Amino acid sequence: MDAATLKTLQAPLKEAYRDTPEKAFITLRAKGSIEDQSIACKVETGRALAIAGLHPATGGSGLELCSGDMLLEALVACAGVTLKAVATALEFRLDGATVTAEGDLDFRGTLGVAKEAPVGFRAIRLGIELQTDEPRERIDSLVKLTERYCVVFQTINQRPELSVTALRL
Repeated sequence: MDAATLKTLQAPLKEAYRDTPEKAFITLRAKGSIEDQSIACKVETGRALAIAGLHPATGGSGLELCSGDMLLEALVACAGVTLKAVATALEFRLDGATVTAEGDLDFRGTLGVAKEAPVGFRAIRLGIELQTDEPRERIDSLVKLTERYCVVFQTINQRPELSVTALRL
């Protein structure tokens, strides 16, 4: 896809969202069900069924997906798509790119072993390797815009309002 095609695709959406801002508000949903025989959750991805389970550092077998890995994978996916869209819009010469994410966890918090150990990632690092001959200023702009428009990055960075509701069936 080139910049003109991308702009043509996005122009009517941008116009509609400017004219009627409520059209831009969309609620995304995910759904999963717990397993009967193991400590796992079947997550409906829309394309396939993903089975998430305990990480081996918390007693899992390693056969199921780890939700921490899935979070990092979502970050990589979003950053990669955003990077490509921004590069396309900027007509940035990009021969290839690799996006990586790594995060540091202290499983003492997850297992309730040490109250001072946090539950969740202490740090997440996103890395981007670019195959390009573009000047440093354009690379810096690409990275800055990718960070700005990556939904998963900004969600983690801004910490959205969270709530939990439990219903008895």
